[in-house]
Amino acid sequence: MDNLVIVDLGSNSVRMTINEVRPDKTFRELGRYKEDSRLSEGMGREKILQEPAIQRTLTALHAFKQRYQTLPNLTVKAITTAAVRQASNQADFLERVSRETGLQFDVLSGDDEAYYDYLGVMNRLRVEDALMLDVGGASLEMVNIAGGKESNLISIPFGAVNLSEQFKLADRINSADFFDATVFLRQRLKDIWWLNEAKTKPFILLGGANRSLARMSRRQQQVLHVEQIHGYQLATQDVFRLFSNLLRKSRTERQQISGLEPDRADIIVGGIMPLILLLQMLDSDRVIFSESGVREGIINAYLNQAY
Repeated sequence: MDNLVIVDLGSNSVRMTINEVRPDKTFRELGRYKEDSRLSEGMGREKILQEPAIQRTLTALHAFKQRYQTLPNLTVKAITTAAVRQASNQADFLERVSRETGLQFDVLSGDDEAYYDYLGVMNRLRVEDALMLDVGGASLEMVNIAGGKESNLISIPFGAVNLSEQFKLADRINSADFFDATVFLRQRLKDIWWLNEAKTKPFILLGGANRSLARMSRRQQQVLHVEQIHGYQLATQDVFRLFSNLLRKSRTERQQISGLEPDRADIIVGGIMPLILLLQMLDSDRVIFSESGVREGIINAYLNQAY
């Protein structure tokens, strides 16, 4: 048996899966790990990765290395997405990570990230027609799925962290800031011509902010195994109700919401706003949550010798 490790360095967190690859090209997940690093925090208009965020990220990568470095027959695939993709100090950061951890990161383009999300979703959710939406810390990916195939895809450079910082959505939200954020998002989203082809389709949701919606809902319903959200569905009106409740609360009050990670309380509104606007624009009646995404897409491509 071979061991395949996927390290996924995102804008808000670092995630890792350890997978056992069988001779028949199937795999079994042995472990899934996550560390909050908030790498995109404070990048600003200059898009500079900041030292505190870099230190948090390096600490997480060192911790992950302790878990996989002694595994036999080991292959490590390290990918990174929006924060590093956008960073003006990208080269210096990647060189430092390589020097201190030995990891060589592939910087995925926005289109690549969306496509691997799509591969990961389709490998475990057999859907014919849907709009896939992945909201990360510093980017948003969408894929229009038609007839079980990828029809159109896009990556846009805003997400939970940078929207929250730009429009002051971290704590108690005033109406002017919320209005400015809404206008900004509508302007960017209405220019995507192919979104009209996704009208009334269900949404498939990925990303930390979206998954938080599922956990909050399951907590409210007192469902056992709150973390098991793959395939879980919510009606659009239930999504709106959960979002309305978040808007009414301060950061401290959001930290008390069952199912919402306290460290995500300052970025949850910014992270969910794109979903809310898209549901309104496209008149969709429900959302479906996926635990599979870019990491599973990378595994799929690796097993088919396409990565």
